[in-house]
Parts: sequence; C-alpha cells; structure tokens
Amino acid sequence: MTRLDLTRAPDVPPPEGGGNSSPVMKNRHFLLVIVCLLSIKGPLTSTSAGTGIPPNDLILSTEDYSIFEDSSIPIVPVIKPTNAGTLQRCDYNACREKQTPCEVLSASLGCLCPGFTLHNEHPEPPSLSSVSWNGSAVVVWWCAPNSYITSYVVTVEGGEKQTLRADQRRAALSQIDHKAEVCVVAVNDAGYSTRSCMEYQPSSNSLALTVGLIGGTLGFLLLILLAVLLCRRRRQKKEEARHV
Repeated sequence: MTRLDLTRAPDVPPPEGGGNSSPVMKNRHFLLVIVCLLSIKGPLTSTSAGTGIPPNDLILSTEDYSIFEDSSIPIVPVIKPTNAGTLQRCDYNACREKQTPCEVLSASLGCLCPGFTLHNEHPEPPSLSSVSWNGSAVVVWWCAPNSYITSYVVTVEGGEKQTLRADQRRAALSQIDHKAEVCVVAVNDAGYSTRSCMEYQPSSNSLALTVGLIGGTLGFLLLILLAVLLCRRRRQKKEEARHV
C-alpha cells in the first residue's frame, strides 16, 4: 500500500513569474496542521459538546456536598399522627345488680366491653362469691360471666330451686339448718352453663338462734294453750255454780 509522505513537497513546477506561494503550498500546510492535531493524545476524554452531559468515565465526588447545604433553613421533624384517643372500658361491674348490660353501654357510649360469648353458645359459669346467713335468710352472691345471659338458676342440694333475672346477682334462700351444696348456673338460648357451687355450713350462732326461735315459738304456744284451758276451767265452774 502506498503511503503518502506529507512531509515531502510534491514535485510541482514553480509558478510562472515568481511571487507569493501557490495554492498547492497552502494546502500542504493545512494538511500538516490536521495531521498534527490528530496525532496529539492527551489525558482528557471526549465529552458531548453542547449537551452538558459529563463523559461516562467522569467520577464526581460527593464528599463535599454538605458545603452547598444552606444551614440557615430549619429542619422540621416529621411527626407521625397518633390515635385521636384511647377508648375507655365501660362502667360495668359483673358483680353489680340491676345495671345496664355492657353491650348496650358499648353501643351507646362507644366504650369497651370484655369479650362475650354469643347467644348460640353455652354460657360460661358464673362466679359464686359467697353463701352466708344474714340473720333472716341464706343469701347467695355471684358475679356474671362474660357471656350472653337470659337468666340464672340457684339450687340447694336436695331442696329449694329459684330462677332469677339476668340482671340479678343474689338470691335469698329459706333457712338451711344442715350442711348443703348451693349452686348457681347461667342460662341462655343455647342451654345451661356448668355449675358454680359452694358448700353451706350453718354456723353455731345461726343454729343457736334457730333453736332459740323454735323454743320461743313453742313456749308461746304453750302459754296460749294454758290460757285457753284456764278460760274453759273458769267457765265450767260458773256453770256448776248456777246448777247448785
């Protein structure tokens, strides 16, 4: 392949009449300048002229970005919203009598109730708290379970049975003069709960009081009987005196 030697002037006859350089000489100088520019190699890499896009291999340091930040602008922290308010528990006491059901309070006031079983589930047993003699009757106290209730049934072993409303928490039983088991069950549409029972043991004081009441009653009846006998005896004496 033939190589063009640009450093050697071509064999061109000199212009006639002498004078300034010919156009061929000017072209040779122009070609030399182009070759020199192409042969120059430098550390700079090409860029996309006029686009403002840096070259691909240009690495920009981010270490000193902080110097461009305006420290005079306050930083406002982001606060996450909190709940509007905490729901309160309903004013409901499972051991209190004749109060509004908790589910009604929750629906009207938006308060919280403990978890309740549904009407189609057997209720949980009530919590029997006490069985005691109050001087005139045996009183049974209990607390309601966390269940839907329609009524309660109180039973005495081998004896009395009472059915009470769902808002009641006590029952007054007749005199129990012997040791007996007293039980309470909750009732709803699904049936009965398991029994909650407590053994009742008459105390010595109540037994003595009972004996005293019985003795007093018998003594009073004897006095009435004696009074009647005396009246009859006097009446007989009067009749005998008339016949004499």
